[in-house]
Amino acid sequence: MSDWIRLHPDDHVVVTLRSFTAGEHLLLEDGATVLELREDVPRGHKIAAELVERDMDVRKFGYSIGKAKERIEPGSWVHTHNLRTGLQGLLDYVYESDSRQADADRTKALSSTPDANRTFMGYVRENGEVGIRNEIWIINTVGCINKTCEIIARQASAAFQGRVDGIYHYAHPFGCSQLGDDLTYTQKLLASLVHHPNAAGVLVIGLGCENNQVESFRSVIGDYDARRIQFMKSQEAADEIEEALERIEGLVGYAETFFRQPVPVSRLKLGLKCGGSDGFSGITANPLVGAVSDRLIGAGGTAILTEVPEMFGAETILMNRAADEAVFHQIVDLINDFKQYFIRHNQEIYENPSPGNKSGGITTLEEKSLGCTQKGGHAIVSGVVPYGERVRHSGLQLLEAPGNDLVSVTALSAGGAHIVLFTTGRGTPFGGPVPTVKLATNSELAARKRNWIDFNAGQLLEGKSMDELSDELWEQLIAIASGEVHTLNERNGFKEIAIFKDGVIL
Repeated sequence: MSDWIRLHPDDHVVVTLRSFTAGEHLLLEDGATVLELREDVPRGHKIAAELVERDMDVRKFGYSIGKAKERIEPGSWVHTHNLRTGLQGLLDYVYESDSRQADADRTKALSSTPDANRTFMGYVRENGEVGIRNEIWIINTVGCINKTCEIIARQASAAFQGRVDGIYHYAHPFGCSQLGDDLTYTQKLLASLVHHPNAAGVLVIGLGCENNQVESFRSVIGDYDARRIQFMKSQEAADEIEEALERIEGLVGYAETFFRQPVPVSRLKLGLKCGGSDGFSGITANPLVGAVSDRLIGAGGTAILTEVPEMFGAETILMNRAADEAVFHQIVDLINDFKQYFIRHNQEIYENPSPGNKSGGITTLEEKSLGCTQKGGHAIVSGVVPYGERVRHSGLQLLEAPGNDLVSVTALSAGGAHIVLFTTGRGTPFGGPVPTVKLATNSELAARKRNWIDFNAGQLLEGKSMDELSDELWEQLIAIASGEVHTLNERNGFKEIAIFKDGVIL
């Protein structure tokens, strides 16, 4: 196999599959063109395959990933020293209805899947929703009682071990001293977690003097089943730990009334997320996730794509796949509202700040975005969901949330994702409230961080086909959904949340 790859015939660059040293020669695909490397080039980075003049677009994936800062000679390393973003300002977007037929044909092709009758073993709740775990969740209205809830979760786990899939508390610092949208974000996000069907029972614990009072939070939750959701105020309990354990015992008893049963795969919801990227993210893990996303959507299921700032530069690809004009304008608003958020805080809209991304070979935001959006496959975008709210329709959904790993995975979980597919070229132990499948973009990372990585997408660079590997990942997801396999974040006890913050804390 070659030690470099050109991703599109029109690309100006090739991506290295190993490190190169200055003076080495690289034979291009035409068999006649030989490049002499002008400098050392790290693995996963870009080499200019042809001359690029100053201020010209530099293409990768068949799209521009930025502008040349200077004349770039063939054989040169292409990175931050000679490539800058080509994005600037706010853009106007125009809906083009003549592209709809291609979208309709693509949707029809996705729908001809052999998986339409596939099932997994899940828990069907009283309200008809489906969970893949039978857990008890402790949701606190305010961060002041994080440690109290931690103690309750630990004691309850010991007392009721084996009767449910687990008893978990999700610490956070908010719920008090928040104003305006921040308090609303906190309430909506926590309320959506309360409704997640992976939780057979939920104990909501308040302190008693916080902004996010139990009574007001209850109204945000809306209609609920008292057998499934219990409330408690710590300041009103003589012994809050003892009272909480009594309530959890009742919730455990209710959870024991549910048993796994065959459920159509169309009821499954996947969250799509990438963490620290490298030059292989858009070649291996992200396209693999896109293939599985297409497969699930073709079977009638749901995939949820987020990280709005990492759509900048590739947003028109998603807009061109909008189900209709209304969804198109929802995507436009999603993009422009997030750009205004950057502007409001006097931040550069198109900055790609992560040192890990740059070290791994990602130079500009549009390069990151073109790789990131591949996780959404080729499906029609059927809806846009505001931050903290729940996804209520099938198909490919775009969810409002930032790129931050903890915040976005929490938003995906609150949105209803049963499993999050988390691609990474750098590695992370993090996991959200739901099973978080870490997919390595390269085999070196998968081998080195065996306690973090659940699946090695780097095999795509070592002879395995996309069809072979997507079959393997698909079967692993069915096993995870059925409770036959647990992700490493579950086995290691790494289950955390983070809540979006925009305004003032008193």
